[in-house]
Amino acid sequence: MSGLYLIGLLVALVGMIVLDLRFRLFFGRAPWRAALVLVLGVAFFLAWDLAGVGLHIFFRGGSGLLVGVQLAPEVPIEELFFLTLLCYLTMNVYGALELGAKAISGLRRDASADGRLGRRSSQERS
Repeated sequence: MSGLYLIGLLVALVGMIVLDLRFRLFFGRAPWRAALVLVLGVAFFLAWDLAGVGLHIFFRGGSGLLVGVQLAPEVPIEELFFLTLLCYLTMNVYGALELGAKAISGLRRDASADGRLGRRSSQERS
């Protein structure tokens, strides 16, 4: 079925956008910085792909799941959406890990201020 892979990529991208905006992971936190990082990341990997095609390392291969539109020889349009998804996923994971680390740090700071860090309560000892 032609276009099935592109549809899957678009569904995954919508999921990344929803998670990002819900938890303010990437675009939800700093839209201009996120746009710059995403564009530079996709451009880097697209250049990498073009270099690989030029060196005959990468090739398109045959699949009925692709739309058939080429950005360049051996580079289907789905590659652009895949690279966007790859970069977006990476930045969302980074944002989630950063939020998690801040939350853990905040919990430790609160526990330390209360004098509970490293000590078991009298209920835990029993």
